[in-house]
Amino acid sequence: MTDTAGDAARAEGPRIPAVRGFAPWPRTESPKRAGKALRGSVPREAHRRFAVHGARPDPVDAVRASGAGRLPELAPIRVGRMAATPFAFLRGSAALMAYDLAHGTPVSGLAAQLCGDAHAANFGLYGDARGGLIIDLNDFDETATGPWEWDLKRLAVSHVLAGREAGADEDVCRTAARDAAGAYRHTMRLLAGLPATEAWNAIADEELVSHADAHDLLGTLERVSEKARRNTSARFAAKSTEGRADGGRVFVDAPPVLRRVPDGEAAAVAASLAGYLDTLPEDRLPLLARHAVHDVAFRVVGTGSVGTRSYVVLLLDHRGEPLVLQVKEARPSALLPHVERAGFPAAPVAHEGRRVVQGQRRMQVVSDVLLGWTTVEGRAYQVRQFRNRKGSVDPAALPADQLDDYARMTGALLARAHSHSADPRAVAGYCGKGTQLDEAVADFAVAYADRTEADHAALVAAVRTGSIPAELGV
Repeated sequence: MTDTAGDAARAEGPRIPAVRGFAPWPRTESPKRAGKALRGSVPREAHRRFAVHGARPDPVDAVRASGAGRLPELAPIRVGRMAATPFAFLRGSAALMAYDLAHGTPVSGLAAQLCGDAHAANFGLYGDARGGLIIDLNDFDETATGPWEWDLKRLAVSHVLAGREAGADEDVCRTAARDAAGAYRHTMRLLAGLPATEAWNAIADEELVSHADAHDLLGTLERVSEKARRNTSARFAAKSTEGRADGGRVFVDAPPVLRRVPDGEAAAVAASLAGYLDTLPEDRLPLLARHAVHDVAFRVVGTGSVGTRSYVVLLLDHRGEPLVLQVKEARPSALLPHVERAGFPAAPVAHEGRRVVQGQRRMQVVSDVLLGWTTVEGRAYQVRQFRNRKGSVDPAALPADQLDDYARMTGALLARAHSHSADPRAVAGYCGKGTQLDEAVADFAVAYADRTEADHAALVAAVRTGSIPAELGV
């Protein structure tokens, strides 16, 4: 006896209509074929191309312009940090590189959630909710939707500059850039071949060294991990606060990096934490409810972030154990006008802190459990744990035999992060099996590293002549 009803249903196709937010069925297009087809308009070899646009901003003027809206008294510290090395200049000039990418390089047309500042020093360790350590991208101030290759190219350039700073020869530096791109491509191919739920959390940290063939880096990672485990709120508070007669604690001035703030400013930051609680999952609220807010101070952070408003907030629990939150100003992404020029129009941003947090959650496998956002006196801020067992590899201090290992590891991590927003099948289809993209990205990285060295030299000259103030060594 035949199942005529079943045969009829199978002939008619699916009986469930398309559901918003889910993929259609039957599938009408292969993402891999669609990605591969893009090679026709933008060959992989084209990514070696970099042309300096005729209207490119003067690099010193670009540094000045990037200080708009920042605290002017901190501008000399920012300039001094950027003037230290060409790699440091790159770290502080995300907007200038985005201009160059938008005006002087091709784009494949595939979008991803970008870190926006995916240089080699923006990967590192941080703590998860159970006391373990995670390695991933860890800075998302410039996050935006845009061409996936922009993050990859910035990463490759940073490895060339870090290698040069470490004294590695040019072959080593170019190989690091090439292998960062190669690891990105290999990882995308791996993820494209997995079931979607497996690909989402694939390449666990304990498998990362083997996946990236980064065995020479093991000793360095172990030392960084050991240091990260000691890098806690409790240790920071022990060094940066002092006791009060009532049993509480307050921050101690350590200028120019850490300073007390007026009572009104401290109260405004503390009051903003009520709004921050509204951005957290409800199951986090009892944890914070067991802490009291004791003090607020201003703390200078980073290279590209210097001059933005950034506070540390001291919380103490019933035993007097500290938890320190960072309340950091979130400015509009420096990439925004440039990704729009490249054909990736952005939706209006209602809150810049939310943009940063949402971008971070999209890219990381595990994010800070206390990550949220708030508003202080009309300005947007992100909020996160401070000194949450954070640690990082200094790529400019790596020996030559480890630089390439680290490049492969960061390339794999970047691919894992991008695969949460870009379909890995489409990106893998574009990248392909061959090394054409790897070689092209390496050529671009060397050329752009030369450009960055020239920009850095211009900044150093301006500092020496006094045309732009700088505070060196801070």
